[in-house]
Amino acid sequence: MTTLDEVLERVQVWRGRQVRVSQLSGGLTNTNHLVEAGDDRYVVRIPGASTELLAVNRANERHNAAAAATTGVSPRVVEVFEDLDVMVIEYVEGMTMSSERLRDREAVPRIAASLRRLHAGPRFLEDFDMFRLTEFYLGVCAEHDVRIPEGFENHRADVAKIERALGQRRLPTVPCHNDLLAENYIDDGAQLWIVDFEYSGNNDPTFELGDTAQECGFDQDLRAALCEAYFGEPTLALLARMDLQAVMADVGWTLWAAIQAEISSIEFDFWGWAEERWGRAEEAFGGESFGRLLADASR
Repeated sequence: MTTLDEVLERVQVWRGRQVRVSQLSGGLTNTNHLVEAGDDRYVVRIPGASTELLAVNRANERHNAAAAATTGVSPRVVEVFEDLDVMVIEYVEGMTMSSERLRDREAVPRIAASLRRLHAGPRFLEDFDMFRLTEFYLGVCAEHDVRIPEGFENHRADVAKIERALGQRRLPTVPCHNDLLAENYIDDGAQLWIVDFEYSGNNDPTFELGDTAQECGFDQDLRAALCEAYFGEPTLALLARMDLQAVMADVGWTLWAAIQAEISSIEFDFWGWAEERWGRAEEAFGGESFGRLLADASR
């Protein structure tokens, strides 16, 4: 494990200056530290242990964070230590968002505006595919004897149906964040910044919209508003794609949380989170609207 002291003594941007260091809250696969050097503020991101089992590619993260910074909606990467898998980035002054704040209808067009800017930026290093990531996680669970929620294997056919439906009319991929928890948005009063690019990659933009809507607890009205703010109109096909992508976000992150429950030293109820997400996915698979969503997404 990389220690904070190892990093602090190597950073050039504050060399010779007195610094104050404090740990920032949040971060489920890394630890974040605020470093203050006079009036300048930086964030040091130190990776957690065994994150390769979570499919975190630090080279991909570094490349994509730098690419995202060129769009003006993500902070600048100041220094990188590839041998330690550590990044030093600019600190964004603002309020870390919550699901409740983002469910304010006035926040929806601001989310869409930031996503459009990110998605119009430089292509990312690699692609992101939740279907392939789910297969990877299942392999990790089998190899390391990680328990998964009961009934998961019973819905593999339903996951395949979603993949077929989304594959009927593929949308052009764009550089996506792919893991937009509310806490990965920071409001500086003028715009919503986007941070933490561990799972970033080129992807269907409806995954980005569906994932953030699911993470923030959007109802169907807010999902339609987000779809309209991003695409210009909330068509049945686009809304269906968002809803199915939201289900896939729950499927994939269920396994992520199950693996974290086994390997993480962070004090967080990962198993409870896995069960919660899987319960939501199972409900969607068994819901009356599932067949309609598959048909609408295929249009």
